[in-house]
Amino acid sequence: MITQHETTGIPLTEHKFAQYVRLLGKGKTGSRNLTYQESKDAMTMILKGEVEPEQLGAFMMLMRYQEESGEELAGFVDATYDVLDIPDNMPTVDLDWSSYAGKARRLPWFVLSTLLLAENGISILMHGEGHHTHGRIYTEQVLELLNIPIAHSFEEAGEHIIARNFAYLPLHDFLPELARIMNLKWILGLRSPVNTFTRLINPCRAKCSMQGIHHPAYRDTHQEASLLLKQPVMAVIKGDGGETEWNPDMKNLVRSIKNGQLIEEEWSPLFPKRHVKDKELDLSKLAKVWDGSIDDEYGVGAIIGTTAITLYTMSKADSHEAALEMAKDWWENRKK
Repeated sequence: MITQHETTGIPLTEHKFAQYVRLLGKGKTGSRNLTYQESKDAMTMILKGEVEPEQLGAFMMLMRYQEESGEELAGFVDATYDVLDIPDNMPTVDLDWSSYAGKARRLPWFVLSTLLLAENGISILMHGEGHHTHGRIYTEQVLELLNIPIAHSFEEAGEHIIARNFAYLPLHDFLPELARIMNLKWILGLRSPVNTFTRLINPCRAKCSMQGIHHPAYRDTHQEASLLLKQPVMAVIKGDGGETEWNPDMKNLVRSIKNGQLIEEEWSPLFPKRHVKDKELDLSKLAKVWDGSIDDEYGVGAIIGTTAITLYTMSKADSHEAALEMAKDWWENRKK
């Protein structure tokens, strides 16, 4: 508790969180990144509501200005594990899939990739948050259109995984304070570190984690943070729109971790020429491509390519070619 002047109400002792703001904002020569433990302690205070609004705004924007290190991201994620309440009977999750960016220029084909993986026996927990950036299509909208239920607790997510090997759980239903901070973008004008490190949260400690980023430099920090968090298997890609989705018109550099080993591999484009983007994004097209009533070469390429990268990351195939063939076979034999 902070001691205050009886008359003016001015604090007479420094707030415990002030040290973290000072470390980030003490000028060009005095400031530095936080250590793993400092990051964890700072985020623990934030999650517990022990931070003043002024401190939170300053902390998030200073962190945004200097950009997060892998150590800081890992510390933030570690703090969330102390407040998460996972049921003892939660079914095994094979694959953790984060979805926070939303799509603006192309349809979210990656959603169909995850449904294809689930149909073939891979249990998936997808988590995300929508509506924090204007003009984007978020996963929740897609799932509602496809009549796929959205979970609102880990108990519900477990039921959905048992029923269909797939569950989507919004951030505001399991870490509401982080969702609130993420939506401060409408007030602060900039995204915060929350937009970055939520992609690394693996609530049910799935063996494999798939992550998509927009800025290529974050491949390094995500890989470093995942290693510090002792994530057994993960892959991070520069995904279309920032989601975990391969643009099949372009080569893709995949950074991954497999049992403590840092790996970097490049996947070749699936098509010789780039496709023209749709003038309008019609979400109903996703269902029509799945049921085979219409075809979309780019969309199917994105679905198969994204599925293949995942299969290869999970060691379901021992080469890029084998992973692509497996993904194609699954797509051709899907339940329409």
